[in-house]
Amino acid sequence: MKDAMGAVEEAFKQFALGNVKMPPRSSISVEQSKGMLLAMAAFIGGEINALGQKVVTIYPENPTKHNLPTILGTVQLLDPETGECLAVMDGTFLTAMRTGAASGVATKYLAKPDSSSVAVFGAGVQAETQLEAVAEARKINDVKVFDTSTQRASQYCERMSKKLKINVRQSAEPRDTLRGTDVVICASTSRVPVFNGEWLEPGMHINGVGSHTPDTRELDTTSIRRSKVIVDSREAALTAAGDLIMPIAEKAISSDHIWGELGEVILGKRKGRTSDQEITLFKSVGLALQDVATALVVYKKAMQQKKGTNVKF
Repeated sequence: MKDAMGAVEEAFKQFALGNVKMPPRSSISVEQSKGMLLAMAAFIGGEINALGQKVVTIYPENPTKHNLPTILGTVQLLDPETGECLAVMDGTFLTAMRTGAASGVATKYLAKPDSSSVAVFGAGVQAETQLEAVAEARKINDVKVFDTSTQRASQYCERMSKKLKINVRQSAEPRDTLRGTDVVICASTSRVPVFNGEWLEPGMHINGVGSHTPDTRELDTTSIRRSKVIVDSREAALTAAGDLIMPIAEKAISSDHIWGELGEVILGKRKGRTSDQEITLFKSVGLALQDVATALVVYKKAMQQKKGTNVKF
């Protein structure tokens, strides 16, 4: 996770510097299976110099119907000098890692320095890497988890307690999950808000990653209005983040409510947290630059360790 966070932080920095070429992602809905296909490509210049693309599918019914992850993907890494295919790799775990890494970077820049407790909404693969990244960014000693499936939440608590060697416990209801925590992780598949924004406490930092379509949201209008909102990309957020699109449609906020992009905060172009009372929110819909930067790290490590299989197409 430390390596992934380093790569993603540098990628967002290059994005803010104007060294990234990244067309809007294309999507296809597969109504019969309640699924979606997304295609994402990017070239990252500057210190990274990487080119690649990812095809990812999102099927919310996979865990219950097919015993498969909600998100599946394949990443292709290319040589930016020749266009040659360097590697094809699984994008499922990589997607979870790079999404967690982005939230870890956001936590590094936006959460209170002494943050030690976390509230987690959702107990899937995404929630695992989210917590892992937050624990990399801050010294975490207490975690409360809420999921609509008590069994899934229980299994998550057992796995993450062992993995991170911290106290991860199940919570019975959303309000108790939030109470007294410093960092809030929203990584569910819910199409509607997972808690009441009135329950947010001063000084909290929120990472919202679960919803990524215009008609879904994990955060209600009150949560958005009370928060200083930082996004991965303004263009992407205003196209795909229902958490922001819906309050704008309600005229509760305007697009100007977006304070800045994460890359701008990293560069110091926009200030992040300015007080211990401020509620900050990182809203991410996921960018191809995260996939390509993380894939390059995987490729370099594989080459160093002589891992992988050489394939001729």
